[in-house]
Amino acid sequence: MNPYMEKANKEAEKGMHLNDGGPFGAVITDKKGNIISIAHNTVLKEKDPTAHAEINAIRMACKKLNTYDLSDYILYTSCEPCPMCFSAIVWANIKDVYYACNRKDAASIGFRDDAIYSYLAGENKDLLHLHPIDRENCISLFQTYQEEGGEIY
Repeated sequence: MNPYMEKANKEAEKGMHLNDGGPFGAVITDKKGNIISIAHNTVLKEKDPTAHAEINAIRMACKKLNTYDLSDYILYTSCEPCPMCFSAIVWANIKDVYYACNRKDAASIGFRDDAIYSYLAGENKDLLHLHPIDRENCISLFQTYQEEGGEIY
């Protein structure tokens, strides 16, 4: 077993047995193989639906490295990232992700990632109803940010 995936799997097992959350763990390393962060899912413990292993590992790594840009780092995760984690990985600029179990494995034990994938594919339209409102009152903030040279990340 890959040593980083083994650590992610052990972290997932730890979190699961602590009843912190589901059976998910993640490890972030640099390109030399130094471990930057190890985290597990803490959704149940934190009462936070965003506290997935990958999100927790990204937050820890960014804090430790004092950056939002993890483009020189690698993520190992015990399961294929859900759409939220996938987005966080993209926003963090991580380019290499290794995963063990896949979304079908997660679905087989009741996790509902497929509902989100279905929505993003233009199906399952009742999952979420988006309603644009008051753009004309809010767009000026975007213009001001651009005019003031706000950093794009």
